[in-house]
Amino acid sequence: MVRRGGSGRDMGRLLSDFGHELPRVARVEKPATAPRVFRYAQRRGARRNGAGWAPAVAPVSPWRMTTDQAPVLWPFIAPPGLPPTGAQVGINQLSGGAFNFDPHGWVLDESVQVTNPNVIQMGKPGTQKSTTVKCSALRMMEYGYRLLILGDIKDEYVDVCRALGQEPFEVGIGLPARINPLDFGPLRQGWERLDRQEIERRSQIVFSRWLTLVGGLVGSQQVGDRRVPFGPTEERVVEAALRELTGYASAQSTLTETTIPQLWDLIDNPPKALIEACRYESEAHFFNDTRLLRDSLSGLVRGALAGLFDNHTTIDVDWAAPIQSLSLSRLRQLGEEAVGVALLCVNSWGRGMRELAIPGDLRIVVRDESWMQMRLGPAAVKSFDADLRLSRTDGELQWAVMHKPSDPLSAGDAGSQAWNIAKDLINLADIKILHGQDPKIANELEQILELGPIVRDLVTGWARRGPGRAVWMVGEQAFKVQMVRHPLEVALTNTNQALEKAG
Repeated sequence: MVRRGGSGRDMGRLLSDFGHELPRVARVEKPATAPRVFRYAQRRGARRNGAGWAPAVAPVSPWRMTTDQAPVLWPFIAPPGLPPTGAQVGINQLSGGAFNFDPHGWVLDESVQVTNPNVIQMGKPGTQKSTTVKCSALRMMEYGYRLLILGDIKDEYVDVCRALGQEPFEVGIGLPARINPLDFGPLRQGWERLDRQEIERRSQIVFSRWLTLVGGLVGSQQVGDRRVPFGPTEERVVEAALRELTGYASAQSTLTETTIPQLWDLIDNPPKALIEACRYESEAHFFNDTRLLRDSLSGLVRGALAGLFDNHTTIDVDWAAPIQSLSLSRLRQLGEEAVGVALLCVNSWGRGMRELAIPGDLRIVVRDESWMQMRLGPAAVKSFDADLRLSRTDGELQWAVMHKPSDPLSAGDAGSQAWNIAKDLINLADIKILHGQDPKIANELEQILELGPIVRDLVTGWARRGPGRAVWMVGEQAFKVQMVRHPLEVALTNTNQALEKAG
């Protein structure tokens, strides 16, 4: 027997003496392991210089909380969510990085849920809505955009125009500038050299634009508490009269430009050919059936359009300039309805001037106080709707400025045609800029825009506590953006000059 720890033979040698050999265990090589990059540190750290050793362990206590409460203790960092392209407009407060505005780039990027570049901007007065438009537009000019203000009601873009070397066009009573909303625009160029197919295409575009305009103007008039109707019968009469006035009905090689007073005069004194073209049995039948139409056009010519949009265009717009603006501030004293009619005429004229825009000519079309136009009735809402729908193909960015989500719904009673069209207008803009709103608007934000409680609370809370704050909705993504102005932009974009002078 071998004693433990003593000298002598081991078990293998002892058995070998009696002729027994123990089997040998195969030696298995252990697989090589990769060197460890990280090693567990001791609770107090390694006891050497620079190793973070602490004489005591910090107490740790467990806490249970919801995801709404967790950011208070741990500031979660949100990823940018959008590609860093386009003009920088501010700081994304969720990620701490820059927020860039690239509407057409977002449309072309399949990873961004945006199908059109239109913008609808909302916010209570004093939240720097106009400042945001001007700062964003100035920075986007570096990326090939030009700015067109179709109706500057408060002369907020005068300083920007003059800084860029352009003088705004002023439209008002007693001023020399005239705008003909029935202007052919560039589609009239080279008409005599066009083939029949191109003539039909262009004429359809022109007459469709004119009918939408006249329908909006007629529909803006009221008989008691009801709007003047503009149905298929009225549309047929107006179209036949326009074809007669321009020479299209007689296949003239060069078309003649007409005006709204000439349109009213022809319908009020119809020739026999016009009565027959409209399929009326007699002159008396024509007069009885078109009484409201003729009276509405007469009221417009002698009232809201008198001296403003009742003659041929006298301004020459340089479309290659970085900015062009049509000032309507002289009309504010005439009331909201007159301003709405002016906006309708100016918008129709602007659409006509851009119908043959050069490919790649990117234009930001600002529609300030657009709710005034939509209050004119269903036809006026349809005109605004057409502009938003065509922006994707025309290379334009329609930027509509409003006060609150319910502004478009003032176009008519709940459930009416105008109300339904206006409600869907919001869906024609995939980019929404939501400035601060009073808490009483929270239900509108929830029901009309379907934002959810988090975005709603940001708009009625955080966005109200500082100028230039807004929630930018890009598709279904929400971004908490603080606009940052360069010192040189402050003087150009300030909208409080009147208050500062009064103080």
